[in-house]
Amino acid sequence: MMKTKTLTISSGRGPAECMWVVDKVLKEVIKDCKKRKIEAKIIKISEGNFNQTLISATILIQGQRLEDFVKDWRGSIQWIGKSPFRKYHKRKNWFIEIFEKDSDDDVKLNLNEVQFKATKSSGPGGQHTNKTSSAVRASHAKSGLSVLVQDSRSQHQNKKIAIQRLQEIFAEQQFNNRKTGEQENWKKEIIVQRGNPTKTFSGQHFKECQ
Repeated sequence: MMKTKTLTISSGRGPAECMWVVDKVLKEVIKDCKKRKIEAKIIKISEGNFNQTLISATILIQGQRLEDFVKDWRGSIQWIGKSPFRKYHKRKNWFIEIFEKDSDDDVKLNLNEVQFKATKSSGPGGQHTNKTSSAVRASHAKSGLSVLVQDSRSQHQNKKIAIQRLQEIFAEQQFNNRKTGEQENWKKEIIVQRGNPTKTFSGQHFKECQ
């Protein structure tokens, strides 16, 4: 099974020149993917205010040796050149950022990882309720979640209810984790490191500096 990774190319809060660089770098990344026989799919684009400018672009890559590919591109990317938009602007060094984005795929609860344990019910119900092991505790060690269900006198029915409730709180946990991940990714998108670039390009023809 081929691995997948998600990369985001971001101009951060940079000006139109940085957005122009994002558009150019996106083309270079896709070109490098083809060269290395890595599948690349653009899954999200945020366009800038000028033609051929992108605030950010997110791509899904799939193939072999993705770690090497990501290592070659992840980090600060520098472009050295005169502004395509401001003729007399003195700045010649422009930076954008490429970072690996956490997957947005929903993680499903694997029922094979859930452990069930029958236990005696407690609370209202008299002696009959206390003597029968009809209650069910469902535990998922990986997530640390656990539920105890004693709604029914039927152990089988309690097990079904336990699975449903465990799936519900697992889904809520994943949602909260995803929101936290989105906040972290947003922070990464607006912060662009300047200096020690992973790659450097120059000129209007966007040639890589060796």
